[in-house]
Amino acid sequence: MRILIDISHPAHVHFFRNAIGIWQSHNHSVHLVSRDKDITLALLRAYQLANRCLSRAGKGKLDLLCELFVHETRLLGVVERIRPDIMLQISGLFISHVGAMRNIPSITFTDTEMAVLSNALTFPFTTAVVTPTCYEGCVPPSRHFLYPGYHELAYLHPDRFSPDPSILDRLGITEGEPFFVVRFVSWGAVHDVGESGFARSVKVEMVRELSRHGRVFITSEGRLPPELQEYRFPIPPEYMHHVLAYALLCIGESATMASEAAILGTPAIFVSTSPRGYTSEQERVYDMIYTFSHLQQEKALTKMRELLSIENLREVWREKRERLLGDKIDVTGWLVRLVEEYPESLNALCFRPSFVRTHKVS
Repeated sequence: MRILIDISHPAHVHFFRNAIGIWQSHNHSVHLVSRDKDITLALLRAYQLANRCLSRAGKGKLDLLCELFVHETRLLGVVERIRPDIMLQISGLFISHVGAMRNIPSITFTDTEMAVLSNALTFPFTTAVVTPTCYEGCVPPSRHFLYPGYHELAYLHPDRFSPDPSILDRLGITEGEPFFVVRFVSWGAVHDVGESGFARSVKVEMVRELSRHGRVFITSEGRLPPELQEYRFPIPPEYMHHVLAYALLCIGESATMASEAAILGTPAIFVSTSPRGYTSEQERVYDMIYTFSHLQQEKALTKMRELLSIENLREVWREKRERLLGDKIDVTGWLVRLVEEYPESLNALCFRPSFVRTHKVS
């Protein structure tokens, strides 16, 4: 089987990387194309995943539309050369149009309801839209397939990931010493147009307050204010999940990192203009994430103080994590079968929207 995967964001490297290794061990031919966005190419190199970069991420709608033309033109050339049996992408923006033009099945994975423009350009053309059962957006019912999991469970399910305690030595942290992960984003993605998070003054206030309780490590897509430079994450980004697993708290503007923290048993505070279905479920059902709009930044700091006052915070979240994992699947194992057994797998391994509306899942 010839499988083409389009990687357009750092988190997508993690979603596919375990499945890629399994497919290759099953003698399938896996071809990766990529997009130069943030640390995507660095992660691909770190995991030794050979790829061809087709475009560089722009900022604003005009740049993004120009990139769409460039990326898809180059992708069309790749497709005509390797002739894949199936194409995969989170968001599906690039593969959906090329797949429709060349009559090649394309599976779009998404969990981002507020990616309105991207979804509108993708859903009418892709073969299938596959989402978590907690997804709250609109998808054409005939193309919509759902599974009981989260994207982050493809690489953080305990069957796929074990945190390495030696990461504490690399950070200069002693066992049991509290530390915090702070995440700021650049707001340059298609679905980030018009979105915002922490104000600069709140960033500084928050980090200074956290630093009175323990070490602070900031991971940021954009430039940090000078007064926060000393807190920048000091080791390669591929170690972040090990760090998150031992952090006392994660706070920031990334829905993905908030979800990663929850799955690892770390409390998370997420500040953004728009929530996601998965973060909403992780808050409503599992009480592991707390979401605040950009207009509620002071409330986010109040919640931060409340969490810091809980003496047995780690133990409480460990119990919540066990409940979450009991409800969800190993997404990598499911993904491998979804592709290898396509197209029968869509109905055999996924729920349909009518089932999710009339039955309680998770």
